[in-house]
Amino acid sequence: MTLIRRTLAAATLLPIGLLAGCSGGAGDDTVELTLAHSYTQDQTAHTCGAETIRKEVEEADAGMSVEIYDSSQLGGDADRIASVLSGDIDIDLQGASALAAVHEPMGVVDAAYAFEDAAHVSEYFRSGASDELTEAFKERSGINVLGAWSIGPRHFTANDPIRTPEDLDGLRIRFPGSTQYLLNARALGADATTVAYEEVYLSMQQGLVDGGENPLGNIASENMDEVQEYLSLSAHQQNSNLIVMGEIYDELSADRQEVLRDAVRAAEDRMIECVAESDARLVETFEAQKGFEVVDDVDVQAFRARADDWFREHLSGESLDVYTSIKESRP
Repeated sequence: MTLIRRTLAAATLLPIGLLAGCSGGAGDDTVELTLAHSYTQDQTAHTCGAETIRKEVEEADAGMSVEIYDSSQLGGDADRIASVLSGDIDIDLQGASALAAVHEPMGVVDAAYAFEDAAHVSEYFRSGASDELTEAFKERSGINVLGAWSIGPRHFTANDPIRTPEDLDGLRIRFPGSTQYLLNARALGADATTVAYEEVYLSMQQGLVDGGENPLGNIASENMDEVQEYLSLSAHQQNSNLIVMGEIYDELSADRQEVLRDAVRAAEDRMIECVAESDARLVETFEAQKGFEVVDDVDVQAFRARADDWFREHLSGESLDVYTSIKESRP
């Protein structure tokens, strides 16, 4: 018998997650999973991440299917976390900084230069190095972390080249307003200015901020190259996506859990390839533009050393433990 979960949930007024528990262990029942995220259909997190999970799950023929809701159709980050907890969303893509609202040490995953590269992000969550963090998060929230990928490193843009930490002196750099991003600004030596993302272009155009830090895709999509003169390839943070599931994961059979984890791993590998290819194309595009210079000789080691010293001095308790575990897990 096929269980159409959303239809039955509406008919019986039962939470979706509860119905999922009834179907998870039944050999002939199909579990229909919802996967939600905030990205548009042309962004890599959707095309290479979410779509790979969907394809891998369905091709495994394990009695599961995945329906994707992109572009925040099921709510913003905070709303979707609540829906994962209630069982109304089964799988969600969330940044570590957003999850820090539930368990503060999770935000350290977004610490500046915590990871060597995108592959390190995924490997950390595949290995036992992250067990203490994910188990504490599960205990606090009831949410499982199936894996993680990077949606691309963040770089500086400004009307001056930024090659060393000293080049940030006196510059008002826009950072997102979350706790970890503001800590990153201090660790890197930046004077952080918080501006709503929707207002970044205008703030740069009017000189209210001197620069910003964003992944290349955002710099392109928001046309920041029109109002900034330099792109400095600092790669100071790997933008995280954690793939999370609520209690429905615990209610699935071991075989189905394995299918989901394998699907996430396949998506992680695909994301590393897609983001690298996309970023390389964007750098080539920026290099060909007049009036927007790509600075590729950033002293990354100087930035990395400064950030590492700052975090080791200012983090404490579980947050410092997480930071240390990431650094010690370097491949």
